[in-house]
Amino acid sequence: MSLIIASQLDADFNHGLGQHPIAPILIDVAEDEPWAAAAEADVLLIRPSPAWRQPQAAVPPAWPGRLKWVYSASTGIDFYPQWLLDAPLVTCGRGVAADEIADYVIAAIYAHAKNLEAVTARSRAQWINVPLGRVSGTTIGIVGLGAIGQAVARRGLALGAQVVGLRRSGAKSSVSGVENVADVEALVARSDHIVIAVPATAETRHLFNDALLAKVKPGAHIINVARGSVIDQEALMRALDREDSGPGFATLDVTDPEPLPEGHALYTHPRVRLTPHISSNHTLVRHRLLEKVRDDISRFARGEAPSDIVDPVRGY
Repeated sequence: MSLIIASQLDADFNHGLGQHPIAPILIDVAEDEPWAAAAEADVLLIRPSPAWRQPQAAVPPAWPGRLKWVYSASTGIDFYPQWLLDAPLVTCGRGVAADEIADYVIAAIYAHAKNLEAVTARSRAQWINVPLGRVSGTTIGIVGLGAIGQAVARRGLALGAQVVGLRRSGAKSSVSGVENVADVEALVARSDHIVIAVPATAETRHLFNDALLAKVKPGAHIINVARGSVIDQEALMRALDREDSGPGFATLDVTDPEPLPEGHALYTHPRVRLTPHISSNHTLVRHRLLEKVRDDISRFARGEAPSDIVDPVRGY
């Protein structure tokens, strides 16, 4: 079986893909209209480039063309237009960066709990006993127990924290030791660190609104590594500004929009740590993506279903 693959990824990645035993034919993709390759390719391998954000009044002519399969290098597909899902098969790179993102979450938890920069002594006068926060014995709540959430759970348990989690499907976590909670309200009321790892869908948009933020355990730390749209940012700032209740701090690797406009209050809010969507450390896990794509090509060539098929109804 031979496949023609139109790829938006870099030359080194495409070279590795071309070494697959079925010897696929790799063709270039126009950056301004990557979807146009549907006219001549069997597989379209895409990344969330700016072109996909351009307003599309209608489905491109003849989409999905001769395509048999669209493969998104990213986990989320919310970046792409809805008509992308009209392709016969859409899969994604789910799980490739899960360990890197989980490491970021744990780093954020320790940075908040220990806050070593704030207690660093720079003079004899600052040589004083300052109590540090703890991670062991705290509760980490994970909203979304997919690949990222499970990677966070394993790390949290290893550090002696109690881990509670919630899946939209209601299914229990496959990570032994995670306590499943009934709803997100119960989770945020118990958790010292609240990790958001759900996909961006119509149902999760502004999940963290005024009402939910009011139920957050006083002083809790919110960590968002999902999508900025899951949090109502104005509601978050209102909640953080309250002294007597609600969250005490937020680590945000994602915002809505990205990047935030110059001068946005989140850049300088004293209770916010903002990073520019870097938790996936994607350049250092590109080899994992290549392995995953190559394995999925092998499955497809054997007539088997590739991994991580996107459900058009659920949107992930």
